Amino acid sequence: MTFIAKPKLHHPTLPQNALCFTRRDYEGKISTLCAGCGHDSISAAIIQACWELNVEPHRLAKLSGIGCSSKTPDYFLGQSHGFNTVHGRMPSVLTGANLANRELLYLGVSGDGDSASIGIGQFVHAIRRGVNMTYIVENNGVYGLTKGQFSATADQGSTSKRGVVNADSPIDLIGLALQLGATYVGRGFSGDKAQLVPLIKGAIAHRGAAFLDVISPCVAFNNHAGSTKSYEYVRAHNEAVNRLDVIPEREEIAVDYPAGSTIEVEQHDGSRLRLHKLAADYDPRDRIAAMNHVQQRQARGEVVTGLLYVDAQAEDLHTHLNTVATPFNRLGAAELSPGSAVLAKINAGFR
Repeated sequence: MTFIAKPKLHHPTLPQNALCFTRRDYEGKISTLCAGCGHDSISAAIIQACWELNVEPHRLAKLSGIGCSSKTPDYFLGQSHGFNTVHGRMPSVLTGANLANRELLYLGVSGDGDSASIGIGQFVHAIRRGVNMTYIVENNGVYGLTKGQFSATADQGSTSKRGVVNADSPIDLIGLALQLGATYVGRGFSGDKAQLVPLIKGAIAHRGAAFLDVISPCVAFNNHAGSTKSYEYVRAHNEAVNRLDVIPEREEIAVDYPAGSTIEVEQHDGSRLRLHKLAADYDPRDRIAAMNHVQQRQARGEVVTGLLYVDAQAEDLHTHLNTVATPFNRLGAAELSPGSAVLAKINAGFR
């Protein structure tokens, strides 16, 4: 399928963003995933989010590991930078690229097998270090490429397509991300584009480690009765804590909302998140409350979606390390090799 080229001809009436790009300009190759796969819906949401944010495709770097989810970067933003790493090693490659060039927007796409099993150590350290990135896990609870074995995020007691019951406790990536210090944490559902697109837009605009766990049913192996990652289960048990829009800094919007119904969270770069609160007592600025809320609802069998936590004053890895603002590929010999005297001074600082 990917060898079939999409037509380059665009209809002249297609809407354009501020960069004069149509939504088609943010697409990639034709997907080879199963028809109805939730991953394709996530790709469509990423395309929509980047188009609405007026992201210049050449300013975005997309990285992935191994798995059905890690194939998806080929299906969106075909004009951006891309790198497909080995299984579970996407976070370290993304970290290195981010340290070398902070001027790019970094989008890491992974799966529950890629991040919660072989790559969980990489996931942990990228989040706790505060790498400035949008980290999306396309979570279906199975290993789709190897025919439907349970992954580490499969809920205890859920059944496979063949009727096998999962006896293992699941790894909750949302809980891990909150505990490790991620400064933008949300959960979405591939079947709810109206909620997912703003979640992705907010993550891209956020400075710091932004993590999104997106439940994405596998239509081939995990969309049956007994699966807790199926379309029907998530729709029946979904509890959305909020709905949100991203208000770009260049567009000042004056609005008046009833007290208690919305809150505005200012991002570090000046953009704002407008949160339409469905739960009057839920505050996404409270990390501890977010952790408790997710656990309480999970104990009731509910799937909490929405923006669960955000830190408007977040800092990233470059701030922590006090790195140079200029990308490495634009530094000259004088900056990269300052001489033995500078090296001796640095070494003396560690004594």
